[in-house]
Amino acid sequence: MSVSGIGTTGYPIAGYGAKRTQQNTAGKSFAEQVNNVASVKPHTSIVYMKTDDMLYSGGNGTGLSFYIKYADNSTEDDPTVIAKGVDENGNEFEQAIHINKINPRNASLVEMTALESYMGVDKNGGLTSLPPETGMMGLHDKTNFMDMFQKQISDMKLLSQKKAVSYYQYSMQAYWDFMNKK
Repeated sequence: MSVSGIGTTGYPIAGYGAKRTQQNTAGKSFAEQVNNVASVKPHTSIVYMKTDDMLYSGGNGTGLSFYIKYADNSTEDDPTVIAKGVDENGNEFEQAIHINKINPRNASLVEMTALESYMGVDKNGGLTSLPPETGMMGLHDKTNFMDMFQKQISDMKLLSQKKAVSYYQYSMQAYWDFMNKK
């Protein structure tokens, strides 16, 4: 594991490296195995430390990691945020997101996180109000979050998880209200 200092974006970051290899080690000496593992480049994830001017800082299980801030040109009529980070392949990205143009029926994880942050949707003590399936979404993946909420509610009903059903219904309603105000 390694911890880095200040990243190229000027914000504190921490990089965590975990070496994973799956190789046939039959017949190889311990020294050969160690040397082989040592030559594998570690996978590094970047975590942006949240600052006071950020609406959000986080990511998901794919390696997608980003933060969201208000854009300099953001207005009350056209709230706009900037999302900066690295995608699931480690490539840097920057997106301007106009909140009023987000469609929860066809949105990316970054767009929905921007909407969630802008609206201040209660995260119920967790990291997000969005369904768990978002944990495997990449930067450019888009989905119908309203269908995703309905599936999560259905699954929680099947499992008799009344509190979870109530929470996801609350979250879904917040996004329905947003769509109906447009």
